[in-house]
Amino acid sequence: MDFGDILDEWEKETAKPYGKKRLAGDRRREDVSRDDKAKPRADDASEQRVNPMEMWLRRYGVEDKDSEAEAAPEVETPAKRRKRLRAMKPDAIIDLHGLARDDAWRRLESFFADSCRQGFEKVLIIHGKGTHSAEDPVLGPMVKLFLERNRHAGESGHSGRESGGTGSTWVILK
Repeated sequence: MDFGDILDEWEKETAKPYGKKRLAGDRRREDVSRDDKAKPRADDASEQRVNPMEMWLRRYGVEDKDSEAEAAPEVETPAKRRKRLRAMKPDAIIDLHGLARDDAWRRLESFFADSCRQGFEKVLIIHGKGTHSAEDPVLGPMVKLFLERNRHAGESGHSGRESGGTGSTWVILK
């Protein structure tokens, strides 16, 4: 007796029966396999079994969701949109150097209205660092206040060194 025979005998001894119906079905299948002549007849409905998966597929059909996903345009998530807008160059630029506070405010109002009307997504405001002001910087704080009050102003931040650094502010329009 080799090891394989020992394992087979062990399985027979320790195996639990799994139900009368299933045992009867196994006996019927063994009888059918022994007797090649005993094949299910077309008129015997109890012997014919339809695969449940085939029946479901016939009823509901097949949908290729991968082809639908390829055909549908990809929806841009808010995070992807924010990342794209931060990386893009501004659509329009306004330079406020040398303007008084009230003049700069009026120009910003018309600039934002025009930018929104044209469908721009990102603008750049150059206000300078205020190093030439007699007292404290004037335009930088005024631009910050304008952005807080304007309903079209979204996320904003200072540009990189190549675009003016703290002397310019980019704004994503709503």
